[in-house]
Amino acid sequence: MATSGITLKGNGLDSGEHAAEVLTDDALTFVADLVRTFRPRVRELLGKRAERQAAFDRGELPDFLPSTPDVRDVRKADWACAPVPEILHDRRVEITGPVERKMIINALNSGANVFMADFEDSTTPTWSNVVDGQKNLIDAVRRTITFEQGPKKYALNEKTAVLFVRPRGWHLPEKHLLVDGEISPGALVDFGLYFFHNAKELVRRGAGPFFYLPKMESHLEARLWNDVFVRAQEKLGLPRGTIKATVLIETLPAAFEMDEILSELREHSAGLNCGRWDYIFSFIKKRANDPAALLPDRGQVTMDKAFLNAYVQLLIRTCHRRGVHAMGGMAAQIPIKDDVKKNEEALAKVRADKLREVKNGHDGTWVAHPGLVALARDIFDANMKGKNQIDKKRDDVQVGRKDLLEPTPGTRTEEGLRHNVRVGIQYLESWLRGVGCVPIYNLMEDAATAEISRAQVWQWIKHQAPLADGSVVSRERFEKVVAEEMERIRSEVGDAKFNGGKFPEARAMFERLSLAPRFEEFLTLPAYELVT
Repeated sequence: MATSGITLKGNGLDSGEHAAEVLTDDALTFVADLVRTFRPRVRELLGKRAERQAAFDRGELPDFLPSTPDVRDVRKADWACAPVPEILHDRRVEITGPVERKMIINALNSGANVFMADFEDSTTPTWSNVVDGQKNLIDAVRRTITFEQGPKKYALNEKTAVLFVRPRGWHLPEKHLLVDGEISPGALVDFGLYFFHNAKELVRRGAGPFFYLPKMESHLEARLWNDVFVRAQEKLGLPRGTIKATVLIETLPAAFEMDEILSELREHSAGLNCGRWDYIFSFIKKRANDPAALLPDRGQVTMDKAFLNAYVQLLIRTCHRRGVHAMGGMAAQIPIKDDVKKNEEALAKVRADKLREVKNGHDGTWVAHPGLVALARDIFDANMKGKNQIDKKRDDVQVGRKDLLEPTPGTRTEEGLRHNVRVGIQYLESWLRGVGCVPIYNLMEDAATAEISRAQVWQWIKHQAPLADGSVVSRERFEKVVAEEMERIRSEVGDAKFNGGKFPEARAMFERLSLAPRFEEFLTLPAYELVT
């Protein structure tokens, strides 16, 4: 590269037809500055995560921060985050999806208030996906994005959703772009390229550079993002506070630091979101060695019970006290076109979920499919007459440490084990092919839901978890189930797709993760080694 200190490696050397527009010298210089400035802190904070996980593995449990004077001030004082622009006041329905061209067009046209374009859980970070995704967003911001599929042509409607972007989490590297000979944090690559190319154009069009921030575990990680925002805005000559970001509370430690996270980002905050699937995964991971924390089958771990209900209530109370949006979680269901009865059952679950959210006080919600936007909107329209309900302070909520750590009651079953195996292997197979968002058994699965599958299996094996029939989950039983479920997968997808896919690699990885002596932090880390 002509830009000093930047090296493209592996597939980065062949960055495709969009490289000239995305990987400009000026853009790479901007990204390199962010990497040089903040990479040491990223590494330091990831080290702190590892230390904290080691403490959890020894039996410690998450807790609210010690009550130092600074912490007391943040928790008890009456302060508020900076106001968000008018365009973000009404976020009642949001849709999410990968940075794939057709998906971006359909999501922006879906009738949702917001579309979150995702470089994280629903995108496999192959280099072509990363670069093409940036090009797609450049075109979307300028409203020039189009797509043709056979005789059908896709283009943006006159009115579209407000665009948010989710970069990768701090833990994910970008191996194709080296700065001074070292791998870059994927978060800074995703954020830096998008911000450099689009921030000023977004402001010119009356919007702004808006983000979702994933998988943070502490207020120190929020402070890092805030410092990234400040430097990026200074570099492009934009006022502080131009960036607005919603933090996904999707790790167990972060639930104990919501006030502190909002405080760190108070100039740039656009609220918090209940990232429910990753939160379930984090609950399992952080308490992986604790037999008292075993959860029932995934389908029984619902938002109206135990630790999930507690964190929802606390998030709403915290956000509204600080004057920002409290966003609800994802409905993973998708319309079922060939079965009227199953489709109505799925829609009934979505209705109940969205009604629970709006009644609790959420200011908006997520859906995974354009076909669910109208359903979610109707429920929020009927129960939330204003643009949001931030004035609903929820002072009645009293949530303590015990509430946030209470496991969901329920049962573990043979079918629950088998379902985890099937979903985990099928998702991994798709991810390894470069597709990070895939419908499986009428749910839109991404990395977060696959993480739950393999995390539950690992924990059940480790603790010889009892099932409802009186048997236990052993290594031998797991291996037998995997062999049987591989045959079921073959019969469901067909020989041609099975033989032409990456099912053997997915099986090997799922088995390795499930039987590892120590819990692997994220399945996407070892999986990333297998993609280009």
